[in-house]
Amino acid sequence: MNDLNAIHQPVLLEECVGLIAPALRNPGSVVVDCTLGLAGHACAVLAAAPQAHLIGIDRDAEALALATERIRDAGFADRFTPVHAAFDQFGDVLAERGIAHVQASFMDLGLSSLQIDETDRGFSYAHDSPLDMRMDTGQSLTARAVLASYDVERLTWIFRTYGEERFARPIARAIVRSREEEPLVSSGQLDRLVDGVVPRAHRAPGNPAKRVFQALRIEVNGELDKLAGTLPQIALHLAVGGRLVVESYHSLEDKTVKSFMNQGLHADVPVGLPVIPDEDQPFFEPLTRGAIKADPRELAINPRAASVRLRAVALSRPIPPRFIKRFTQAAQADDTYRAGIGR
Repeated sequence: MNDLNAIHQPVLLEECVGLIAPALRNPGSVVVDCTLGLAGHACAVLAAAPQAHLIGIDRDAEALALATERIRDAGFADRFTPVHAAFDQFGDVLAERGIAHVQASFMDLGLSSLQIDETDRGFSYAHDSPLDMRMDTGQSLTARAVLASYDVERLTWIFRTYGEERFARPIARAIVRSREEEPLVSSGQLDRLVDGVVPRAHRAPGNPAKRVFQALRIEVNGELDKLAGTLPQIALHLAVGGRLVVESYHSLEDKTVKSFMNQGLHADVPVGLPVIPDEDQPFFEPLTRGAIKADPRELAINPRAASVRLRAVALSRPIPPRFIKRFTQAAQADDTYRAGIGR
């Protein structure tokens, strides 16, 4: 377990615990960690909130097993429920356990330390490994399958939308040409292909394949669709006073989180309306001013925190009926993110 502690550096740990723990003061409080990972945040929350029970969700069975062991060794096993699921099954996870409302929910989006550091899952261009990128190794879609079967238009959309890649179309064309002669099966192959396409005069700092790898990972795991469908589920299951705390690591995640939170942070009425009806009053209270970023001290400890954006809100009153309807529809929609931004 010492090795696990060494590889896992939770991002903005003190800030996250400080936002979550105040909602967990009463006996029987429940907090859901939607992205359990290696349980760094979960252990800290359980230590800070001795009255609380934590439900830990993770789609990566290996990470879930390691996290469960870590929490057991820390002495919190009796206040912990592990769940192997994707976080967009949030409502089902609670329903199966007879839980209507929770006092807090936390999401630490992106890759876990385990996924980044493992060399055989294809998440990183730093190691030549099979192009897999599945967070849940039980699912069928892999990065290799995406690169082998998607046409130029679909690959271009993925790289441009999920990776914000300027050279999305040339990269997509190169992939389709390349696979006619030799299948793309390793991260090293993809890294070299992108390196040969992106003009050196137009490269940002760092590896030019970074955005392509990000886009592939998001596509393989349906990350933005799942996020857009999960946030309304969480809101519908928060008790009044309950808190939603989210760490994002790239602009598309943060945009999705910010947009969702803003629905409840501002009155939903035309500008200048003299009297705001009660049903249109805000129902979220901001717990952060904008997004919290990592300071120099945090970055010195954990360079992976460079892109983090931490946002949090509390449910200040019951959600108005029309927002209940809106959130219910969003939670049940397929391809929520694509439906929202178009193609």
